[in-house]
Amino acid sequence: MSDAEALSRILAARYSCRAFRPDPLPMALIEEIVAEARKVPSWCNAQPWQLVVTSAPETDRLRSELAQEMTRASHTPDIPFPERYSGIYKARRSTCGWQLYDAVGVEKGDRDGSHRQMMENFRFFGAPHVAVLTSAAELGPYGLVDCGGFLSALTLAAAARGVATIPQAALASHAPFLHRFFELPQERTVVCVVSLGRADEAHPANSFRTARAEMGEILRWQG
Repeated sequence: MSDAEALSRILAARYSCRAFRPDPLPMALIEEIVAEARKVPSWCNAQPWQLVVTSAPETDRLRSELAQEMTRASHTPDIPFPERYSGIYKARRSTCGWQLYDAVGVEKGDRDGSHRQMMENFRFFGAPHVAVLTSAAELGPYGLVDCGGFLSALTLAAAARGVATIPQAALASHAPFLHRFFELPQERTVVCVVSLGRADEAHPANSFRTARAEMGEILRWQG
């Protein structure tokens, strides 16, 4: 298999996992994934990304304390969330959401069911580990762009090793809590949280795959 074929296979195999098995991963495996991801390019080679990864027992403590935090804290991300989703972006977001709801049996109008599924975000979908990705605040948007590249490489390096992942913006909405829990200095911007572990492949939440835009929607030749 050529390098191009191998990369294409990994890209096709990767998906956002929404149900994990509880089995912890070896620390050496996680370090191997991060070591691969760090090879991506960054602006001026600044490499602004940093990760804090929880052990399985620490994940359980985080899950418990986050549940308490959500009863009293409001939505306060370090990075402003999108002002709105309109047009094609709204349509894609809606399609993805209904694919998930259809897979797990949540019908239109079932507010309790949709709320339960939404709350799975804050249980990390049962993952044994979470990684908090931060950037250097002083680098602003350029640091965030670099971290986006690192995040993509991280999910692909994990997929190549049979490790499932899901980047989660929802958890970053509780940035003050994450700063306290992980003792993150204010000069670090919380970008997102990545849940990781082995996928529960039999779970219906992992039974669907999202579509990708056609080439004509994303590529325009000039000249």
